[in-house]
Amino acid sequence: MKTSLPSIPVFKLYGENQAWPTPDLLHCESIPKRSSLHHWEIKPHRHADLFQLLYVQRGQAVVEVEGRRTNVQEASIQVTPPLTVHGFQFSENIEGYVLTLGAPLVAQLEAQLGAPLTVLASSGCYPVGRDRRTLNTLFTALHQEYEGSAPARDLLLHSLVNVLMVWISRQGLQNRQPSSRGERNQQLLSRFIKLVEQHYREHLSVEHFAHRVGLSSVHLNTLCRELAGQTALQIIHQRLLLEAKRSLIYTTMSISQLSDSLGFTDPTYFSRFFRRLSGQTPNAFRQAAGHRESGA
Repeated sequence: MKTSLPSIPVFKLYGENQAWPTPDLLHCESIPKRSSLHHWEIKPHRHADLFQLLYVQRGQAVVEVEGRRTNVQEASIQVTPPLTVHGFQFSENIEGYVLTLGAPLVAQLEAQLGAPLTVLASSGCYPVGRDRRTLNTLFTALHQEYEGSAPARDLLLHSLVNVLMVWISRQGLQNRQPSSRGERNQQLLSRFIKLVEQHYREHLSVEHFAHRVGLSSVHLNTLCRELAGQTALQIIHQRLLLEAKRSLIYTTMSISQLSDSLGFTDPTYFSRFFRRLSGQTPNAFRQAAGHRESGA
């Protein structure tokens, strides 16, 4: 496989090219669940807008980040920010979890904390030391809650993630200044994604976002294609689509109300937009999601 950056596959989850599998803004699974299907090796890949935390409880892991390999032989949490090329090799006795956080959730957490989660901005590996029992309990609760469907599930998941973010933040990782053109480009794209998160309901133009980031629209689109595998407009539209899906599942808003809440001037145009991106009408998506939740 070529080693140039555009050739590195961009996944939502490793080995999956389809869209984010659920309307949740996080995903939690055991390390063996996915790695065992790939002979205990996760080959180098990237995520455009996802933060990943790998918690190695027991066993050994070889972590490769941007071509640098590290042996993890004690209980540790590996942080991998969006756009970072990473891969793993695990021993067959590996135990632990992979927690994946969508950029919108990280933005919500930062708003609640009143400060950026700088520890998530750079890759890093943090031995858990004396906090091992606490983190075991925390990740077990996260995984059980994610797999379940109890009342207030979303609230409890976010609360547990908040506890984890406080622990990671206390590890004292500071922001680094960009030391290369590639790192600078990653920061520019991260800035664009944060602006999209703040303003996606306003239907601003790509040119407007590019100006805010300090780039031309052509440069922004090139950067998005190279690092995220999508155009800038596709990133904006996917954020709108995600919020539409969440609202269709978790609220009782009418299509007209939802259209208005997402900044569309015409419910008919919103329905066409939703169907073009998802392959279903909003009502069909809501009905299908209802059947899945009821077990039908």
